[in-house]
Amino acid sequence: MTRESAWELLRVVSQGWVEDEASDVVFAGEHEGRLAVRMAQQARDFTTVWFDVGDITVGYEAYVLPNPPHGHLDIQRQLLRRNQRLWRTHFATDKDDDVFLVGRVALGELSPDVLDEILGTIYEAVELSFRSLVRAGFGKE
Repeated sequence: MTRESAWELLRVVSQGWVEDEASDVVFAGEHEGRLAVRMAQQARDFTTVWFDVGDITVGYEAYVLPNPPHGHLDIQRQLLRRNQRLWRTHFATDKDDDVFLVGRVALGELSPDVLDEILGTIYEAVELSFRSLVRAGFGKE
């Protein structure tokens, strides 16, 4: 698959998510050279997943939580334990210790089913972890 065909696949699949009444995706569009997909969630209002198409892979990330004021050790433990059960996606922290879900898929593996799997994994990971992470880092829900 070429970079251009990967972009087209992302556009078509993400628009299908928006148009599907059973989907939690409420927005899909391009911004600053990346494709954003925003989905409604139960554990939090929304999660935005950013897709970045490269020459060899498609990277994706979703912001989960800012650097918490306390509970760092508990949060790190939770993230590592949750990473054991995730596929194609994993929790990571950036230089500011903000928490993200990130991953990459080779252009040759990209398909509508793989994109559905990625979005579903991110959705589920946020649903299963967000409240616990907020409690650990901020002492509230």
